Amino acid sequence: MVLKNISLINYKNFEAQNFEFDTKINCFVGANGIGKTNVLDAIYHLSLGKSYFNPVATQNIKHEADFFVIDGTFERNNREERIICSLKRGSKKIIKRNSKAYDRISEHIGLLPLVIISPADRDLIVEGSETRRKFIDGVISQSDKTYLQNLINYNKVLSQRNSLLKYFAANQTFDSATLEVYDDQLTQYGTPIFEKRIAFIADFSPIFLEQHKAISGENESISLDYDSKLHTSDLSTLLQKNRQRDSTLQYTSVGIHKDDLNFKIEGRPIKKFGSQGQQKSYLIALKLAQFHFMKKLNNTTPILLLDDIFDKLDEHRVAHLIALVDNEKFGQLFISDTHAERTENVVKNTHQSYQIFKL
Repeated sequence: MVLKNISLINYKNFEAQNFEFDTKINCFVGANGIGKTNVLDAIYHLSLGKSYFNPVATQNIKHEADFFVIDGTFERNNREERIICSLKRGSKKIIKRNSKAYDRISEHIGLLPLVIISPADRDLIVEGSETRRKFIDGVISQSDKTYLQNLINYNKVLSQRNSLLKYFAANQTFDSATLEVYDDQLTQYGTPIFEKRIAFIADFSPIFLEQHKAISGENESISLDYDSKLHTSDLSTLLQKNRQRDSTLQYTSVGIHKDDLNFKIEGRPIKKFGSQGQQKSYLIALKLAQFHFMKKLNNTTPILLLDDIFDKLDEHRVAHLIALVDNEKFGQLFISDTHAERTENVVKNTHQSYQIFKL
């Protein structure tokens, strides 16, 4: 799968810009703040229907403009796919595939598989469990529409249950029968999510360990584990046992929305005990494993975005990444960097066709 071209109107710092891409490597170079990462984010936006860096949709509209439009043409399975993503202030975001608007943006997820490696990925280690759940949910959702729909339904019911708990507190009342209706629905949607996450980790971990060994060149003992209370109790029982506590807290304190991924090195949390280099190796291995996992499931080579990695990684890790890219297993690649000469020297060594855009 390749992205042939993209057009940006009022997207972040771009008023109007068009790009025609090489089928292998595309590099965006220029000073910090010039918009290199914004181009990569626009590509991500076309694939996933949202920004990777800014979840507030309207903040992706250029300052003082009323709307943005991202228009791109992909080639997938020998067929052109034209995707247009647009947002007007005060209106809902619209995504069109070949001139036809989706009824729900979730229907678009998985059509155009994509993986991004960025300095922002460090949030996976340093931030809370929600960030890591988003990672696992994002990987699975790009290849499993049932999972994505269960997740959407679960979150909708969760919001309704939390609103009910707040209503109980505000009105000094309690209705277990109504609460049980929501508990049944959370169990209906949450249980298959839990089971799918377990199966995912079982399939994903060997790929991850293989990638980490190749990157680090060392035999460090690392692990990736799924942490959930559902390992020891079913969701229905958990919800029932915690009703009184939830009533006091005014929110749902147990469920798959509280699960986490444990990142460990030598049996200890990498956040506290891993060096900066070890953390970087862990994250790159995680993202490259995501690439190979998605490629295997989708039978399509994902687009790979490398954001500002040359400034953030040492030469050993950059060299390894580029060596991987030189492998025919990889497809189209997009890179952002501050130094044009450095970038060109690196991509020349891949023996692949490339194009450099100086912004």
